[in-house]
Amino acid sequence: QVQLVESGGGLVQAGGSLRLSCAVSGIIFRLNNMGWYRQAPGKQRELVAVITSGGSTNYADSVKGRFTVSRDNTKNTVYLQMSSLKPEDTAVYSCTTVWGARTYWGQGTQVTVSA
Repeated sequence: QVQLVESGGGLVQAGGSLRLSCAVSGIIFRLNNMGWYRQAPGKQRELVAVITSGGSTNYADSVKGRFTVSRDNTKNTVYLQMSSLKPEDTAVYSCTTVWGARTYWGQGTQVTVSA
């Protein structure tokens, strides 16, 4: 059974930082690319960051230079370090991966950035 469990969200003031974690089970984690998405109220879900199995990363333009995605294959966990947070970063953040031709999502974690 594939499971993705996010944690680390919360309320933070603008300019602050948060680190999100996504613990993964049920797959060979080290072989999989991982992604972070976010969805703000009334908006479409958008890709925030991707990290490949080899450790290459890619970011949405809106978060480049502020967010860093990383992974720890010994802990089957992917992280999203978010710095210089802005009110427009407020959203539910979810991690995702594809395994066996299926896409799996975590339940999401709420990030709220106050002005």
